[in-house]
Formats: sequence, structure tokens, C-alpha cells
Amino acid sequence: MIETLVRIGTVYIPVSNLELSCEWYVEKLGAKCTYQDEDKAILNLANMSIFLVRAMKEQSANFIDSYGNERFSITFEVNGIQALETMHEEFIATGITAGDIEDRGHSGRNFVFMDLDGNKFDVWSELSPSFKKLMETGDTI
Repeated sequence: MIETLVRIGTVYIPVSNLELSCEWYVEKLGAKCTYQDEDKAILNLANMSIFLVRAMKEQSANFIDSYGNERFSITFEVNGIQALETMHEEFIATGITAGDIEDRGHSGRNFVFMDLDGNKFDVWSELSPSFKKLMETGDTI
């Protein structure tokens, strides 16, 4: 194979109330809404494009692992433990449902939070090496 996949460009997240969810992502997570119609909203968040898609009630991007645990499908990264702890505190203070900060046996720490539809997301205290290098050099993606 000569070509390789370079990055994830868009993630689709099912939501039951598009307008309310779009407001939530903008207000709680700092997303920027660049487009919205009756079926979808396009957000810029964490250097990627996220489509909120109007879906049937009780749909989510979560899945059940082989042990029967409901899992997230997206992990966001922050730059260090202090950033993770601060974000965790801010999320809880603004009413975002967030779990405890966890040590999962690998570098860094994590916590899980949920949106209005119960979509679970992970936050990890370690930046990917290639992204960290971009931040250090001031380059943009």
C-alpha cells in the first residue's frame, strides 16, 4: 500500500434534539457551529469537524464491549495532568456529567463525560506525539 490515511476529518454524533445539542456543544465545550439545518449541525471542535445528526431517540455513538460495559468511541486529548484536572473541575461546575479521573495503567490519566443524549467521550491527559510537536513549533493543522 503506497498511500496511508492521514487523519480523521469528520465524526458523526447522533442527537435527539439538534438545536439543544448544538447549543450545548457550543456553550459547554467551546465548539464553533459553522452550519446548521433541520437535519444536522457542523461543529469545529478539537481540530476536527463534528456533525451532530438528528437521530431517533435513544441512539448514541456508544457501544457495548465484550464484558458488557458501555464504552465511548472518541477520546479527546489535553496537554497534561493539570489541564485534565482543570477541565474536569470546569465540566462538573458547569453541570456536565463527568466520571472520576482514572488511572488506567498507561501513561497519563483519563475521565469520561457525556452529552445531553448520553454519548460518552473520553479525555486523556496526553497529547499524541505528532500533535504535541505541532503545538511546540506553532504550526497549524
